[in-house]
Formats: sequence, C-alpha cells, structure tokens
Amino acid sequence: MDLKNSFSLIKKFKQDISLEIRKFYFGTSFYNKRISKIEKKKLVYFPNSSIFDCLVKYTKQKKNINEFFVSSMWDVKKINHNSFKKLHNFFWLYSIDLKSAKNITQSIIENWIDKNMMYSNHIWEIDILSKRIISWISNSRLTYEDASDEYKKKFNFLISKQVNHLINEINRSTSVNNKIIGCTAIILTGISYKENRYIEYGIRFLKNIISGTLDKESFPKSRNFRQLVFYLKYLILIRELFKEVYYEIPVYLDEAIFYLGQSYNLFWQTTKIPYLFNGNNENDYFEFDNYLNSHGYKFKSSNNEIAGYVLLNNKKNSLIVDIGKPPEKNFSSSYQSGVLSFEFSYLNKKIICNSGYFQKKKHQLNTVSRSSVAHSTLILDDTSISKFRDDSFGLKTVENSFKISDKKIIKEKHRWFINASHDAYSKNYGLVHNRSLEFFPEKFSLKGKDKIIIKKNFKSSHFEIRFHLLPEAKVTKTIDGKTVLIEIENSGWRFLCNDYDLDIETGLYFGKKNIYIENQNILISGITQSNGQVISWELLKI
Repeated sequence: MDLKNSFSLIKKFKQDISLEIRKFYFGTSFYNKRISKIEKKKLVYFPNSSIFDCLVKYTKQKKNINEFFVSSMWDVKKINHNSFKKLHNFFWLYSIDLKSAKNITQSIIENWIDKNMMYSNHIWEIDILSKRIISWISNSRLTYEDASDEYKKKFNFLISKQVNHLINEINRSTSVNNKIIGCTAIILTGISYKENRYIEYGIRFLKNIISGTLDKESFPKSRNFRQLVFYLKYLILIRELFKEVYYEIPVYLDEAIFYLGQSYNLFWQTTKIPYLFNGNNENDYFEFDNYLNSHGYKFKSSNNEIAGYVLLNNKKNSLIVDIGKPPEKNFSSSYQSGVLSFEFSYLNKKIICNSGYFQKKKHQLNTVSRSSVAHSTLILDDTSISKFRDDSFGLKTVENSFKISDKKIIKEKHRWFINASHDAYSKNYGLVHNRSLEFFPEKFSLKGKDKIIIKKNFKSSHFEIRFHLLPEAKVTKTIDGKTVLIEIENSGWRFLCNDYDLDIETGLYFGKKNIYIENQNILISGITQSNGQVISWELLKI
C-alpha cells in the first residue's frame, strides 16, 4: 500500500468517526431543543407555482391525490434508496392536480410530521430535507391553504426546525449541488415567512458557493455541462423569487446567470445537441428553453471557446473539441479523460462522438466510461490519459494534470481549423500528442492529423485512435482495408486512413442515462516511432 492510500484511509477513518459522533449528537434531546428554538411565524407568501417549473419535468396528465396509497404511504418497508428519496423529498407533489382534495394532501403531510418530528439520519439528509422544504412551500395551495390552525402550527414549526438543522449542516456537505438546493430552501423559507435572517444567511452562503465553484468564465469548475444547467435552473429560480416579492436582486446573482446563460446558449441553444463530455448524457433541454422564454430570459454567446471546449458550427455541421485541462481534484468526480477528443455532427446527428457517461459512480462501468478509451482521441498502451484515485468517500478523482499548448482556432466561411497539444504522456513515454482538425464546410470534408512529437526519454508504445459512433450507425470496411463506410439516418460518410491499420471494433455506448448499448468504433492503430509520426485521416460525406 502506498503512502497516499494510507493517508486516504486515515482521513476516511477520521471522517467516519466524526460523522458517527455528529449523528449521535443530532439524535439527542439537547440538539432537538437547540433547533426547536423558533419564532412563531406564519406562512405569508404563497409563491407562484410556475416559478418552480424548471425543477420538474412537465407531465400532461396530473394525478389526483386519491390515486396514491394514502393510508400506507409511510409504512413502506422494502424500498430502494432512490425511491426512498423521492418519497420523502415530496417532489411527487408537483405531479398532483391542484383540484385534488387539500385535506387529503394535508393529512399525508401531517402523518409524516407526526412520524418524523425528531431528527432521523436518512430522512433529514441535506438534499432530501431541502427538496422537502421547497416542495411543501411551493405547493402551499395544496399543502397549507385552508388548513386547520393546529395543522398550520405543526407545519410552520417543522419547516423552521428543518431549516435550522440545514443551516447547521449545509457547510459540511461535500456536494456543491446539495449546497445550492439547501440555499434555495433557506432563501425560500425566509421569503415565505418574512424571516430576514434566513434570507441574509442564504444570500451570503450562495455568494460563497458561486465564488468558490465557478471559474473565471463563470463555468462550473467541474467542466460539467449538466452541472451548468443545474446552476442556471436554481439561480434563476432564486432570482424569480426575489423578483416576485420585489426584493433587491444581488449583483453577483445577475452576473452569474448572465455568464452561465452565455455558456448554455453556446453549448445547447445554438445546436440543440447534447455533447458527451465530462459527465453529460443525452439530455434535452427543450422544456427549460420554454421556461426561459416564458420568464423573459434570452442568452447570446459571442465566443466559440469556453471552459476548455471549442465549438464551431453552422446550419448543417458542428465540431466540438475538448482542449482543456482536468479540473481541480475536488471538482473532478465526474471528469472524463478525453482531452483532444471531439464530436462531429451533420444535421444535428452525430457522425463521430464520445461514448457518454455512466452515472452510477461506484459501478465499474463508471470507471470504463471515464477512461480515455471511451473517447475519440489517441491513447498509448491502453492507458488512460488522466489517472484516477479513490478519495476518502470512495469516489474517483483526478490524480494528475497536464499542460495544453499550441492552441489555435480559426473559423472562416470556407474553412474551420482547431489545433492543440497535451503533454500527459511525456513523463512515461517521452512524447506529446498534437491534434489538428480541419473542416471544409462546402465539401463536407473533415481532415485530421494526430502528430506524435518526440521529447526526452522516449519509450516506444502501441497507439490507438478511436472514433466512436452512435449505436444506430451502420459501418462496413472496404476490401482494401483503407476505408470504412458509415451510414446513419440516410447520410453516408467515408472514413479514410492510408498509412496505418484501420479496423472496426465493438464498444459500449453510455449516452443514455445509466444504461449501455453496444456500438461500433473505427480504430486506427500502430507503434510509435523514435523519429515521430503523423497519422492522417479524413471523414468525407458521400
């Protein structure tokens, strides 16, 4: 066992002990009294439910509360963790028809309150608790309106009690997303109960989150596009709450939304294509676009490079390349080792792509999806460009970084050009990988050059360059072995490589959330030479 692993185990042991002590403390009568010191305030603000539409998927048919197993909801014993979270965070309230009987909804909540008035480890987890507060208050026309005084007293008391616990614990959370959800719950409670100390605390804490987790371009330091959308949804929600009650909107909040919106516009609104880099899946954001339009948000980006990604596009084609360094260790739990990988699309259909991300972080397929082999880039000796190590929470984070150099980006009407190099393999193999991509829009021709540049202490190795394809793509290798024909949605393409071995292999595609599908990949392979080499290839529309 190496020294880093020893330190990691010791750190985890200390964290586990500290966590168990805190759990014990939370269950004591002393702590219960502490978070039960509450000013008796009533719910005075009933938020417009449309503000929260960005958090939930639209369902055409709402359910009547009578369709639920009302009498036995809280007696369920055998239930998986995800279902448990969904049950106790009450987000299912958003699927209830507002014409449902309020007394039944309130009876369900009252039964829950009677069973869970005291702290309980799993039910009072930060994300579950925060979403529960948001759901109870945002659905107040069902959960609170026309209720008895006794019920309202219980409801108000437990809202404040949960927020007091949340304020005690939110800073200890290791999840940025949970902190943002928690901030939203605290601010919403402060607005709804006219409790200024909650509002002021939430505003301060949110400012710290934004300054600590967004980079200089106001993109999440994780380089994760899904997290960017998450930020944007919750920050806009908070802004809309302030706007509805005429509360002064903090300048930092407007600035963060402005820059996050620019990135959202570049990577989604300009192409409507979900790019598979660093934790992203085949998500579509059409509903969120409708939400933005209905609330008057319009974003426009004048850049083609943000957060280490370059995106060039026109009406028919798009080309995106990862030319960024890995995130800092603390923000790398969803990072995928795909530097210099690219995705190329025609008429919003990907011709070349990456494999996608398997979200279950402790599953072996998560590790596979994060490796360089799952990306359309060059690798040596079947090794990943970035190395990962388990942190004290059992999550794989980036262990090494590298330099990006020789960056050049050109977009002209008749020619696009992207060039960059990385030195991640220089220490172990004594070489640098340079990739240049040149696209000619009028000819629908994408030409690539992968250069192996020799440095000190060169070590010969086996190289592989993969070009991943969507599962529905049909591929055929020609008899001469120099060309692969690709057919996808009535579009035909020819992939050529004259000087190196060209083959087709079966791979796995993780683009759809938490499932995998077999796909086909184009593979160029060979041996690195001490005098360096250039691997040239071309993708051409037939």
